Amino acid sequence: MASNGPDLNGTPSVEAFCYGKQDLLLNGVEWPSRGLSRFDHALLQGWRDRMEKGLFRYHLDALPTRILPGTMGLVAQLNVERGEQRRAPQEIHSLKQAFDPRRFNFAHIRPKEVLFALRQEGSAEEVLVVINVSPLENGHVLLVPDPGRELPQILTPEALHCGLEAVLLSAQPGFRVGFNSLGAYASVNHLHLHGYYLDRELPVETAPCQALLPRAGLYLLQERAPAPGFLFFYCKERQLEEMAGQVAKLTSFLLEKGVAHNLFVTRGAAPNEGPLSTASRPGLRIIVWPRRACFGAKESSAFNVALCELAGHLPIKTAQDFEALTEASALQTIRECLLSDDEFAQLQRELVALFR
Repeated sequence: MASNGPDLNGTPSVEAFCYGKQDLLLNGVEWPSRGLSRFDHALLQGWRDRMEKGLFRYHLDALPTRILPGTMGLVAQLNVERGEQRRAPQEIHSLKQAFDPRRFNFAHIRPKEVLFALRQEGSAEEVLVVINVSPLENGHVLLVPDPGRELPQILTPEALHCGLEAVLLSAQPGFRVGFNSLGAYASVNHLHLHGYYLDRELPVETAPCQALLPRAGLYLLQERAPAPGFLFFYCKERQLEEMAGQVAKLTSFLLEKGVAHNLFVTRGAAPNEGPLSTASRPGLRIIVWPRRACFGAKESSAFNVALCELAGHLPIKTAQDFEALTEASALQTIRECLLSDDEFAQLQRELVALFR
């Protein structure tokens, strides 16, 4: 990796991970995982180095994991330390809450928490890849666009574009990227996305989809998924930048309507193929879930409902809840955070009109 300029504090330099179009794995991947890409090596080696140096709030060993019996295949993981030791989320009052430099933000992180700056060849734009010091799973990082711009936690097409490319840079089908809006369990009001590895298949990768506007790449995810959402599918025939713009158009629409939302990017099956037994993941599924806003310090007894929970990955805080959780109880917790059927149907009609 190349050396970069000084960090925000004007002290050590940040290495740059430069990549080109040839590094994007556009032909898809398969389960089980087969090898690591150059990006995977750089991220995981740096992440493990920081773990050995004690830069995390806790040491993450292999987490107890079980697949909940039922039709969904929900993945429950016991992560007691994250529940007990993660930084308290910031108090959020609005989806458009302004950035506050007096509150914790990513300009305050220690320089050694930065793994590298992700930069496409020929571009001056960089996104910092930073360890999440309270990790959900192996390789849990944050993708942070230039922290000095002091952007609030509102998704931009540029940030999403970088997140999509990060998934395409990985040879691992279990590397996912996601975004929580304010009011949807974003814990820091400073623009960032999450990226992490989970060596388990998730229901949203192959759940069947209903076509809404296929020319716009827009589908409805409703069956065999933990929550209904809107899905975009990216394959190598599409322009990635255009797709990022389409998704950001949807999230901007939700923002203007005051609807909180979570987003998840994963390698997945083409939406018209329905539930598959094949291990092939030829494209990207980009899923946006509109949901009820949650402000204040409300906590679920077993888990909070954010990007990974809506995708079917449930980090559980206590051993008691981990043992007692069922598919039915998990889905009930998730559904309590969703829009009503009438609200979702109205939103669907408005989105079809928006993209038509």
